[in-house]
Amino acid sequence: MTSTLDPGISGQLKRDAAGLVCAVVQTHDTREVLMVAWMDDEALHRTLTTGRTWFWSRSRGEHWRKGDTSGAVQTVRSVSLDCDGDAVLVTVDQVGGACHTGDRTCFDARPLPVDRQVDRQGAAPAGEAVRA
Repeated sequence: MTSTLDPGISGQLKRDAAGLVCAVVQTHDTREVLMVAWMDDEALHRTLTTGRTWFWSRSRGEHWRKGDTSGAVQTVRSVSLDCDGDAVLVTVDQVGGACHTGDRTCFDARPLPVDRQVDRQGAAPAGEAVRA
C-alpha cells in the first residue's frame, strides 16, 4: 500500500530497516506513559487523519487500530516528532487499559533493579568511573 503521509512529515522520519518508527503513547492529562508500539508511514498517516491511534504489528505484519478488539480506545490529542526523527510521541485520551493484559499501562509490572551506587546525577562514588 502506498502511504498518503504528507511528504513534509515523511521526509523528517528516520525509519529503522523495516521502515518503522517507535511510537511512545502517553496520556494527555497526566503524561503517564501507557505503551510503546511501532508505526510505518501509513499508520502515522491514519493516526494523524482519523484521531485514533494506528500501529504496525511486527508479529502479524498488518496495521491495527488500538481498541478495535479490546475496546481500550485511544483518542489522539497530539503527535510530536522527536529531535532525531526516529520516534513519535502520541498523547491520547485513554479509555480502559492500554496494555494487552488489561492494565492501564504496559509499564506496571516487573520493575528492574537499579544500581544504587550511582547517584541521581549519574556520578559514581568518589574514585569510580561511570560507564555509559
